[in-house]
Amino acid sequence: MTTFDDIVPTLDRLAIEVPSWAYGNSGTRFRVFSTPGTPRTPQEKIADAAKVHELTGLAPVVALHIPWDTVDDYAELRRFANDHGVDLGTINSNTFQDDAYKLGSLTHTDAAVRRQAIDHHLRCIEVMDATGSRDLKIWLADGTNYPGQGDMRARQDRLHESLAEIYAHLGDAQRMVLEYKFFEPAFYHTDVPDWGTSYAQVSALGDKAFVCLDTGHHAPGTNIEFIVAQLLRLGKLGSFDFNSRFYADDDLIVGAADPFQLFRIMVEVIRGGGLDEGSPVALMLDQCHNIEDKVPGQVRSVLNVQEMTARALLLDRDALGKAQDSGDVLAANEIFMDAFYTDVRPALAGYRESRGLPADPMAAYARSGYQAQIAAERVGGQQAGWGA
Repeated sequence: MTTFDDIVPTLDRLAIEVPSWAYGNSGTRFRVFSTPGTPRTPQEKIADAAKVHELTGLAPVVALHIPWDTVDDYAELRRFANDHGVDLGTINSNTFQDDAYKLGSLTHTDAAVRRQAIDHHLRCIEVMDATGSRDLKIWLADGTNYPGQGDMRARQDRLHESLAEIYAHLGDAQRMVLEYKFFEPAFYHTDVPDWGTSYAQVSALGDKAFVCLDTGHHAPGTNIEFIVAQLLRLGKLGSFDFNSRFYADDDLIVGAADPFQLFRIMVEVIRGGGLDEGSPVALMLDQCHNIEDKVPGQVRSVLNVQEMTARALLLDRDALGKAQDSGDVLAANEIFMDAFYTDVRPALAGYRESRGLPADPMAAYARSGYQAQIAAERVGGQQAGWGA
C-alpha cells in the first residue's frame, strides 16, 4: 500500500513551466478584457510568475513568446528572471499574426513567405542561445478552409523542408517540440492536426525533435491519456501544454473541466517515466485567464496539477497489476477509482508547510496584498494582451 510519505520524493521533482502570456489580458474572439495590474513588460510578467513560484514552489520556469516578449537584451532578461528566483524556459514562436501568413507560413506556396517564417524561427533560436532555453516550441495556424484550396500533400512536403532547415540550426542541447491542433483557425484541415502528424514530422527530423501535447487540442471524446502513453512509449513526448476545454480550445484552468482526465493523464505520465529523475518531459501550462485575476489563476492551475499528481502517485500499481492480469475488471476499476477519490489536500498542506511554503497558497496570495500593489503600481503604458 503506497503512503503519502512514499510519494514525497517524486512530488519534490514536480516542476511546472508557466507561460508569460497567461499574465496578460485575454478574452474571446469578441472582446479582450482588461484588468488592473496587468503587466506592461516582459519583466513584469516574470515578476508575476515569480510570485506564483514563491507561493507554491511548483513554477520555477517561465516560457516566453516571441515577438510578444521581445526585449533588446535577452541575457539581461535572463538575469532579471534569475534575480527573481525563476529561469527562462521554452521559446514559443509566432507565425500566425503577420498578414503574410494569411494562407500559411512554413507550408506556404510562396518561398518568400516560407523564408520569412523560417527566419523568424532562426531568430527564436538566437533568443534561446541568450536565455539558455532548451526548447523551441512551434505551433502552426497553417491549413485551409475549403476543399481544393490547397494541395495537402505538397503542404506536408513543404512543412518538412521548412522544419528541417530550422532543426539544422539547433544547438547540441536544444530541442524542437511540434504542437498540433485539431482545428482553428483553419477549419477544413490544419497542417498539423493530430499527434500522428506531429510524430511523423518530428521522427523524420531526428533525436532532438519531439511532440508537444496540448490537452485542449483534440476532437471531443479523444482518449488523451492513450496518446500520452503511446508517445512516452515511443520516446517522443517532449512537453505538455496543460489547460481545460469544454467545447474547443478553451484554454481554461487545467483540471477545471475534467479533473478525472487530468488524473488519468498523470497516471500515464508516471507510468511512462515522465516524472523520473532527469525526465525529458516538460510540463507547461498554456492558459488564458479571461475573467479571473491572472496570478491566482496560475496558482490555482499549478495546485491542480500537483493534487492530481499526488493522487496518481498513490495508485496501488501492484494491486492494479494483479487485478488486470487476472482479468478482474471490477477490482481493477475500483483500485483505480480509489486513488482518484483520495483526498490529498490535507497531506499536501502539511507537505508545503514542511518546505516553508504556505499551506494554502490561494489564501496566502489573497492576504499578501500583491494584487492591490500591482494594480496601484502598473499605471500608464501599454498593458500586455493576447498578441502583444
